[in-house]
Amino acid sequence: MPLTSWRSLSLVAQFAIAGGCVMLLSMALVGRLVANRIEDGVVRNTALSTAQYIDSIVAPLSQDLADSDTLSPGAKRAIEELFSGTSLGDRVVSFKLWKPDGLVVEASDPAIVGKRLQLSDDLRKALAGEVSASLENLTDEEDKRELALGVPLLEIYSPIREVWSGKVIGAAEFYEVATSLEAELASARKKAWVAVALIFSSIGALLYLIVLGGSRTIDRQRAALTERLAEVQALNDRNRLLRERVQGAAARTSAMNDQALRRIGADLHDGPAQLLGYVALRLDALRETAADAGDVERVERAVKDAIREIRTISRGLSLPDIETRSATDIVQSVAEAHRVRTAAPVAVNCDVAPGCTLSTAAKICLYRFVQEGLSNAWRYGSASGQEVSLTCGAGRLRLTVRDKGPGFPASPTPAEDGGGMGLAGLRDRVESLGGVFTAKNREDGPGAEIIMELEVA
Repeated sequence: MPLTSWRSLSLVAQFAIAGGCVMLLSMALVGRLVANRIEDGVVRNTALSTAQYIDSIVAPLSQDLADSDTLSPGAKRAIEELFSGTSLGDRVVSFKLWKPDGLVVEASDPAIVGKRLQLSDDLRKALAGEVSASLENLTDEEDKRELALGVPLLEIYSPIREVWSGKVIGAAEFYEVATSLEAELASARKKAWVAVALIFSSIGALLYLIVLGGSRTIDRQRAALTERLAEVQALNDRNRLLRERVQGAAARTSAMNDQALRRIGADLHDGPAQLLGYVALRLDALRETAADAGDVERVERAVKDAIREIRTISRGLSLPDIETRSATDIVQSVAEAHRVRTAAPVAVNCDVAPGCTLSTAAKICLYRFVQEGLSNAWRYGSASGQEVSLTCGAGRLRLTVRDKGPGFPASPTPAEDGGGMGLAGLRDRVESLGGVFTAKNREDGPGAEIIMELEVA
């Protein structure tokens, strides 16, 4: 369901949602990174300037740390006066002097002087010769007094070097009041966030406008394609209706032609054939009085030949009453008539589903197809291996007539004109009903086969 709702959105809406989420996450990450870098830079610069100032004063007073665990009384007094009643003392509220082994040599808190405490990471960096600082990171054990002051503090660690050798002999830790620094950092963070937000908003707005233009173009093209598709669909529907009307007209014409042939056959049988029969009877009576009996016999023979030919023609033109007969009955009856007439065996296989119904035109086509196919197999295929196969179901009919004779010639192809006028007529009949006619040589051995495929109800 969510995927379907997502796909139903327009391209610009999908971009606005997905791009907005990506932009917000990217803005948060970049903004945080920039703010942290600014904070680190400001804190480090402040720490360096303070450490340099203090180092220039405290380092000369702390040279005793190279050889002793305590400072001389003069050095202690000088350091105490440095942080009492001076501008530096107003800024630095607490200090500690450390030996490399963690011993607190001097501190604003007398309670920790002379104690060895655990070294923090920043203190280790200072003892390694690096100035480090942190803002309000009062989590160490010795920071309880500074934490109790309740003011923002900048914790600075500066190495103390021996003057003549530059060797680190200790470290100085100072806590500077960072009220103004914290305000500056807050202002810098705000400006950084505003700048990042403006940049990402500008990029997002520009990309949105580009996608919006593309989305509108796609929508216009989609609307045009939809309109054209509707027109094509309407044209296809119109063509389908016209094709159905043409096929219906062709089927009706084929049925009317067969009905006309039936009427002609009936008229020949009931008209000229009867009259010639009457003439033949009268010739029997005239034979006794005729001067030349040979002439009468010749006339009688010609009349009987004419009667036989007319009856043969009328039988070929007429069709049985197939409107009410099933497809299986039609195929079997045509095959049986062919067997009686030619004395050639025909194998018949019918598989017709109960719901397979054919129109009158389709039944006539079925009859003529089997009749013409078996006639061609007997005439050109030596009546060898004649087979008729009918399957009808799932809305489709397939009828095949095959033999095991010499087959169609290689050129021209049977689908064009190699089968003669009979196959051409069958093809026209099948295609007029919307079916497919195929005439080809068999693939499973010698012989030819013709196939008819129709869509049925």
